[in-house]
Amino acid sequence: MKSWCKNLLAVGLSVALMSACSSSDVEEEPVTELVDIQATVFPEISWDTSVGDGVGDYYSQLRPAVRYGKLFVADRSGVVVAFDETTGDELWKQDFNDAFKEQLKTKTKGIRLAAGVTAARNKVFVGGETGLLVALDEATGDVVWSAQANGELLSAPTVAEDVVAVNTSKGAFEAFNIDNGEKLWTYEMQLPNLTLRGTGSAAYEAGGFFVGTADGKVAVVVKANGQAAWEQAVFTPAGANEFTRMADIDMTPLILGENLYVASYNGNLVSMELRSGRVVWSRKYSSFNELAAAGIGLYLVDDHSRIYSVDRRNGLELWSNTELQNRELTSPAVLDNYIVVGDFEGYLHFIDRNSGKIVGRIQVDSDGLYGQPLVVGEKIYVQGRSGKVAIVTLNKQEQMNDEEDTETDAE
Repeated sequence: MKSWCKNLLAVGLSVALMSACSSSDVEEEPVTELVDIQATVFPEISWDTSVGDGVGDYYSQLRPAVRYGKLFVADRSGVVVAFDETTGDELWKQDFNDAFKEQLKTKTKGIRLAAGVTAARNKVFVGGETGLLVALDEATGDVVWSAQANGELLSAPTVAEDVVAVNTSKGAFEAFNIDNGEKLWTYEMQLPNLTLRGTGSAAYEAGGFFVGTADGKVAVVVKANGQAAWEQAVFTPAGANEFTRMADIDMTPLILGENLYVASYNGNLVSMELRSGRVVWSRKYSSFNELAAAGIGLYLVDDHSRIYSVDRRNGLELWSNTELQNRELTSPAVLDNYIVVGDFEGYLHFIDRNSGKIVGRIQVDSDGLYGQPLVVGEKIYVQGRSGKVAIVTLNKQEQMNDEEDTETDAE
């Protein structure tokens, strides 16, 4: 399957094994074509602009951040821009190709930003495939400090009080002083021979970083010293070859109350006790996407772009939707009573979170959407592969008129 092979990262395997991804013997699964829907919500683009040249077909987890009255956006080529959250005016721009010109002399492909954006502690944190981690001043865009991590940075940094931590592609989870970038400690994780290309960000709670590993575990790393408090397997890999034994957790563990929820590729969706790691329930789902939650519902997009609603109390499936299968959906986000996902053709789909029906749609970037939509208040921030950044809102007036027409017809 094309999208699956595109995200693989081989370590120590022969070229012959990896060439199976492009072999004509591998049958590519069909992409579901869009059909007309009976819309009940009417999204519209209320603001948009372009930042850099986009990410193209490359793997990326770049995603806008909103904080301090600003919208922060990063581009793969090394450009970071801040916009006024209310007016959309550009406030500052930082080009890493200028700021880190000397360091780039030995790099043939430039900065290649892929991790971020995280805004916290009056700073903006962004990382790249070269392992460069940068902290910018949120007000001016000036470089506060930079540090070198041991491996590619492919997921957003996690800020925990006086520490910022990153998960690298080499299996090193590293912590840096948030004020000066000094490396504090490294927690080494086992890296299997074959993993998906990508890492998950850590979640932080009560003095511990909760991070998914490439061999299908959740580890809790103590912020104070970088030691593991506990590890728990989400899925135990099994199978005849490296492909069937892949069990990556490429998502951020979702913490809700006394439990955390996490899914693995080729494995399970589980609920764990936060303090002990004891598995409360486990269900068979395969995913490398972030989870979303509202009420009792967990919302999951699996590795074939099927969407599920699961009762977080017991893991029972509430509904499923296969109408967007193999459309390379983004991770889901929740806006009011809707689940929002983007696809490879740049459509943003709105799904009723009670019934699972598609109730609205808008195309944002014809080159495709790739990152989890960011919902802040009643606004949805999305970033497309072409570099387009847009704010999508629901047209309340058109929705009200449609509801009134429906009531009139009923009478």
